[in-house]
Amino acid sequence: MTEVKSGDTVRIHYTGTLADGTTFDSSQGRAPLEFTVGSGQIIPGLDRELPGMQVGEKKTVTIAADDAYGQRQDGAMQAIPRDQIPAEIPLEVGTGLQMRTPQGQTVNVTVAEVTADTVTLDANHPLAGKDLTFDFEVVEIA
Repeated sequence: MTEVKSGDTVRIHYTGTLADGTTFDSSQGRAPLEFTVGSGQIIPGLDRELPGMQVGEKKTVTIAADDAYGQRQDGAMQAIPRDQIPAEIPLEVGTGLQMRTPQGQTVNVTVAEVTADTVTLDANHPLAGKDLTFDFEVVEIA
């Protein structure tokens, strides 16, 4: 049988959970996730688990935060004056927004704190600092 190797395009079905068992993402009810192994399209820890697997093979792995979305970075938090945010933008804690850097790059942020004078935005990935468990199955090697 054919085994997955770096450079192969594969399709997997997966369910990702946190340490407390909460599901944060799943392909259940959707098409399988398709990507090229070793290309950096998925988190490194999961990418390294695929070589040597065969179609139909299932695996459960726990990926440390450093091999997933990294550790939370305090430098990714930024407090900005509230009056610099247009009034029509919702400022509830947990709201996801997009900002544009001076270089024109789009950055996803989450409202972390709102005071009378400032809004603190968090540019960390929502799963940063968390170990992730994946149950997955290789469904196709292209």
